Amino acid sequence: MPKLAIILGPDSDALRERHADMSRIAKQLGDAVEFKVVDTRQTVEEMAKQCQGAIAIHPAIYRQLTPEQVTDLVRRVPTIKLIQTSSAGTDLYQKVILDKMGVPVCNNGGANAVAVSEHAISFMVMIYHRLDLQMASVRAGTWQAPILAQPEADYHTLVGKRVGIVGLGRIGSRVAKRLQGWECEVVYHDIAEFTHEYVSAARAERVDFHQLLRTCDVVTLHVPLEPTTKHLMSDKEFAMMKKSAILINTCRGPVVDEAALAHALQSKTIHGAAIDVTEVEPLPMDSPLLKLDNIIITPHQATRAVESTNNAKQFVVENITRLARGEKITSIVNPVEM
Repeated sequence: MPKLAIILGPDSDALRERHADMSRIAKQLGDAVEFKVVDTRQTVEEMAKQCQGAIAIHPAIYRQLTPEQVTDLVRRVPTIKLIQTSSAGTDLYQKVILDKMGVPVCNNGGANAVAVSEHAISFMVMIYHRLDLQMASVRAGTWQAPILAQPEADYHTLVGKRVGIVGLGRIGSRVAKRLQGWECEVVYHDIAEFTHEYVSAARAERVDFHQLLRTCDVVTLHVPLEPTTKHLMSDKEFAMMKKSAILINTCRGPVVDEAALAHALQSKTIHGAAIDVTEVEPLPMDSPLLKLDNIIITPHQATRAVESTNNAKQFVVENITRLARGEKITSIVNPVEM
């Protein structure tokens, strides 16, 4: 008999479509799991009644529930043994508390790693070629004039640039591999230890964090948001960087101290930045970042690709199926305490 797993989200056509897709994948894998949609527009108590007997919950929509609500739901449904996300980040969950309850949190197993790595490299090209300014100039009818008015020294290729990857996980390693074709020198820093084969495939040299900041032309961030990584980049770190350096952030907004970033860009402590994530989302319209011309901002959609969504649904069902069969689940994100 199949085990019950819950898809959490506000009832909608999109959620019903996800339910149908995941049910189809579950059938292909042997029908070990039966999925049920539970509407998150109810109270936690009401949701808990509908989740009774479930072995796993899958929050399908980003930030529909608070971390406290998710933990409360788990407390009310003692059969739950897994929170399975479709995202790479798991900062929306109280992993330390949940771990003590015996409920691990698993991420998407790298489902969106390709999309995010492509976005990060696109950011590098956009900044170095000022593509944002070039496209805006065409639409404004000013053609080449604003471009020619800028110093040519502000425009660069990626060839020969030293790129520092902070976090060589699934996304960071893919950035490293793809940059080889751009003829870059790639270095990385990570607190995690990787196998020799993993690092060799990435073709990146391990360096100290401060050395990376001092020597790299591009610093690109690919770390999870944890208590230990909040404001990893602040005034001290920006002061270490080259004045010609650029910062890329496609992980989580609070990894960067936004006030410090604004100051670093305003004062030309660094040359530029491109970010897909901000400390507060949506970014407030009075943010000083929006007044700067040396930053590119996209609305936390680096993952957006049909391939990412399909990969995530496949992985979510596979991992919950492993749980249902008593097999070892993968992509558990270990809790981090200060």
